[in-house]
Amino acid sequence: MSAESKLHSDKAKYPMTWEETIIHLRTLPSFQEVLHESYLDSDLVSNAERFQNSDEFNATLKLIRSHAPAATTILDIGSGNGVSTIALARNGYTLTALEPDPSPTVGCAAIRSMAEHYGIKTVSILQSYAEAIPAENNTFDIVHVRQAMHHAQNLDKFLTEIQRVLKPGGFLFTLRDHVIYNNHDKQIFLKAHPLQEYYGGENAYTEAEYLHAMKHAGLKAIRVLRHFDSVINYAPLTQETLASLPRQFTQNLNTRAKQKFGILGNLPAFQYIYRKAVQFRFGGPLDERRIPGRMY
Repeated sequence: MSAESKLHSDKAKYPMTWEETIIHLRTLPSFQEVLHESYLDSDLVSNAERFQNSDEFNATLKLIRSHAPAATTILDIGSGNGVSTIALARNGYTLTALEPDPSPTVGCAAIRSMAEHYGIKTVSILQSYAEAIPAENNTFDIVHVRQAMHHAQNLDKFLTEIQRVLKPGGFLFTLRDHVIYNNHDKQIFLKAHPLQEYYGGENAYTEAEYLHAMKHAGLKAIRVLRHFDSVINYAPLTQETLASLPRQFTQNLNTRAKQKFGILGNLPAFQYIYRKAVQFRFGGPLDERRIPGRMY
């Protein structure tokens, strides 16, 4: 099934498009924090400024510069409302944004308005899916993909197209992709995702599927950052928040032991055994097994 036909199929199954979903959720108080942390507020300039100054983007920029210090041209796939495109352009790169959605809310028109707002002349926009990139072979030093590769309807084609448009020796940086261990894990992830019921566009692959598709496309994976390896993946959490999780985890399990086992649950030795048993089965506070669809 092509990306376009899949889009029509999803439209029949789910009540809203991606743009309609975001516009609707902006009216619901319970979604304000999620939208804010996802840089999907209605204020495009505020989104761009917050992303530009985020720990996630600073870590991304450091990663790009360490691997590709001489790069100048970047294809930004799945650019959405343009926060990554604008941030990279403001740091001296020549950007081509690839985005299938035309809208002024989460698509090409939003990117265009942001480029105009900042007076950036080094941004061009292509309205298309990554499975069919309208660009010549060997065009870009870097392909940057933030939270988009897991949406691919044809992962092999997605990556083959990226390989085609990269210059020899170029780099693909694909960031914040949802990773699952198996289909059961995927179903848990989809059920828990707060936006899936509205537009039905979420997806995830296993690490092996991503790596196999890269190899099949002629790409070589040189580094994998797992969920807790970098703020690029675990944002909006901070290093300070992560440091506090083990203590909170211990306190929560001790309280649960007391509630479940009464007097026995008050004993420190029993609490220790209980914590170890829970960690063995479900993982500890910094174990990504506790996070269905964890980001790599």
